[in-house]
Amino acid sequence: MRFFIVDAFSDRAFAGNSAGVVLLDEPADETWMQAVAAEMKHAETAFFVSSTKSLRWFTPAVEVALCGHATLAVTHVLGGEQTYVTKSGELRAKAENGWVEMDFPSDPPQPTDDDLSEILPGVEIEYTGRGVENLFAVLKDAETVRTLEPDLEKLKHTWTGRLLVTAEDTDYVSRFFAPGVGIDEDPVTGSAHCLLSPYWSAKLGKTDLTGEQASARGGIVRTRQDGDRVHLAGQAVTVLSGELHV
Repeated sequence: MRFFIVDAFSDRAFAGNSAGVVLLDEPADETWMQAVAAEMKHAETAFFVSSTKSLRWFTPAVEVALCGHATLAVTHVLGGEQTYVTKSGELRAKAENGWVEMDFPSDPPQPTDDDLSEILPGVEIEYTGRGVENLFAVLKDAETVRTLEPDLEKLKHTWTGRLLVTAEDTDYVSRFFAPGVGIDEDPVTGSAHCLLSPYWSAKLGKTDLTGEQASARGGIVRTRQDGDRVHLAGQAVTVLSGELHV
């Protein structure tokens, strides 16, 4: 069984979001996949089964329904055009000219009255909403997003324990915290841009945007809003490959 470590949403090694990629000929046991993901210790490890074209993603703690950066990593490894069968439906991706573009479902955040004051003490929040799995908060400026220190323990015990924060910048800047699934802060989150793209496209009045995820490693995601779909594009670098022996 071949495995790879890929830095996604980056054009250089040791930046962006690192993902494990495991290539399988036939489906594997869920317990085994979760154990491998825990061993890998990356935000997500993707398991691709060539016989069924199925793609699944596991954090070190749980399986998730959608993961952008690990999908980008798999497509970077496989090359060409790919169609994946996933828990979020059929996903298409294409590797071309050093970039990977993915076609994901749009997840426009719906306004809510969630009280985030204890999670973001002293922070001015302009808008709160929810996507399918994530809390969503628009803050007053990019600097607030960059310097934010949320109360992760309180966040962990809310709804799904995931919070996406954002503010306008050149286009927009964001950060993503997910202690509820074992990730204090995700370096670059492709699926989060399924919320960011429809929100900022409507706000800024344009379909093509560039978002910066301002984590310590950092990363750039290009988005194009297309009705109820979001096209996400990023680069990737393979930093390690080998074989699994268990």
